[in-house]
Amino acid sequence: MSYRRLFIKRLAAVASVVAASTALSLSLQVPAANAQTKTIKVGVLHSLSGTMAISETVLKDTALMAFEEINAKGGVMGYKIEPVVVDPASNWPLFAEKARQLLTQDKVAAVFGCWTSVSRKSVLPVFEELNGLLFYPVQYEGEEISKNVFYTGAAPNQQAIPAVEYLMSKEGGGAKRWVLLGTDYVYPRTTNKILRAFLKSKGVADKDIDEKYTPFGHSDYQTIVADIKKFAGGGKTAVVSTINGDSNVPFYKELGNQGLKATDVPVVAFSVGEEELRGVDTKPLVGHLAAWNYFMSLKNPENDAFKAKWAAYAKSKKLAAADKPLTNDPMEATYIGIYMWKQAVEKAKSFDVDKVSAAMGGQTFKAPSGFTAKMDEKNHHLHKPVFIGEVKSDGQFNVVWKTPGPVRAQPWSPFIAGNDKKKDEPALMAAKK
Repeated sequence: MSYRRLFIKRLAAVASVVAASTALSLSLQVPAANAQTKTIKVGVLHSLSGTMAISETVLKDTALMAFEEINAKGGVMGYKIEPVVVDPASNWPLFAEKARQLLTQDKVAAVFGCWTSVSRKSVLPVFEELNGLLFYPVQYEGEEISKNVFYTGAAPNQQAIPAVEYLMSKEGGGAKRWVLLGTDYVYPRTTNKILRAFLKSKGVADKDIDEKYTPFGHSDYQTIVADIKKFAGGGKTAVVSTINGDSNVPFYKELGNQGLKATDVPVVAFSVGEEELRGVDTKPLVGHLAAWNYFMSLKNPENDAFKAKWAAYAKSKKLAAADKPLTNDPMEATYIGIYMWKQAVEKAKSFDVDKVSAAMGGQTFKAPSGFTAKMDEKNHHLHKPVFIGEVKSDGQFNVVWKTPGPVRAQPWSPFIAGNDKKKDEPALMAAKK
C-alpha cells in the first residue's frame, strides 16, 4: 500500500507540474490570457469622435455585440473575451499610439479596427514590429499584404472595377466620361490610379476623365457639383465617389439641391452605405448607386438573423441607432472577422499570433450576404460576392447587379505596372516555405 500511495503522490505532483507548465506556456504566448479569470483581452480600434465617427462608431458596437454573443456561448476555448475599446478620434498618428498601447500595455490577443487606409498605414508598422494581429473590415485600395493583417473588406477587383464595368455596360447606362471624386488620401488616390489605368485599357481618353479631391471633413460641394454638371455636358457621364466620412452628407445634399439626378449623372459610391445615408433626405438620390459586398436589403435567413440580432442589441444597449437599426457592409465584415478569429484560435488551440495566423487560411463563415465567405489560404483576404445597389427613397438599396458567387481578392491590381511580379502572399510567410 505504501508503494501505491507513493506512486499516487508522484503522479499528482507530475500532473500539477504539467498543469502549471501549460498555464505558463499560454501566459507566455499571450500575456492577455488570464488563466485565473479565464479571460482574453481583445482590442477595438475605431474613431468614436471626429470626421470618421459617423462610419466607425457602429463598427465598435458590432464588435461588442459579437463578443457578447461569443461569451454567452462559452467564449473562445473557454476564455471570455474582455474588450479593450480605445478612441483614436480620426487622428491618424493617434491610431499608431493607441495600437501600441493595446499591444504593449493591454496585451490584447487581436485588434479589430481602422476604417481609412491612412489609419491602417499608420498602425501597420506597429503591428509588424510587435507581431500583433489586426483585422481590417473596410474596402480599400489594395497594394498591400502583411502577415499581421487580415483584410475582411473588399480589394479593388471586389468593388471598384465591377462597379465601373457595370456603369460602362448598356445595363448600367453606358457611361463614356468619368468624374473620379474622392477625399484626399491614399485610398481614393490609389483606387483612382487603378481606375484610370482600367478606363484607359477600355479606350477612355484622358480628356474624358476628371479627377477631383477634397480634404477630410469638407462640407462645401456647391462648386464641385456645378463642375460635374458642366463636365457632363460633353457626353454620358458617371461619378465614382471615394468620399469618406461625414463629408458624404453635404455632398449628397448638394446633389439634391442642384437637381443632379441619377438619370442624368449616376454616382456610384464605395464608402456610402445605409449608415451614411441616415442623415440625408434620400428622395432626390433615388437611383444613385453603391457597390459593396453586402446590403441590409438582402433577403436570406443569415441576414434576417443578423438584422434581428443587431436590432435587439441596439435596443438593449440603448444605442442612438436603436430607433432605426441599420446594418451595412463594414459591420458584416467586422462580424465575419471576429468569428473567423474565434474559429482559428480554436483550430490552433492557442491565442499565439503566429499559430492563429496559420489557422486563418481557409476559414469559412456563412455570412449575412447569404454566401459563404472564405479567408484565402495565402493572401489574407476574403473571397466575397459583389453587389451593386440603387438608393431607394427609404435609404435602403435595391440590388441591380451581383456576381454569381464569391470573388477571390486581388491585392495587387493588374492595372498597376510591375504588380504581376509581386507575390500573392505575405513575404515572411513565403520565406518560411
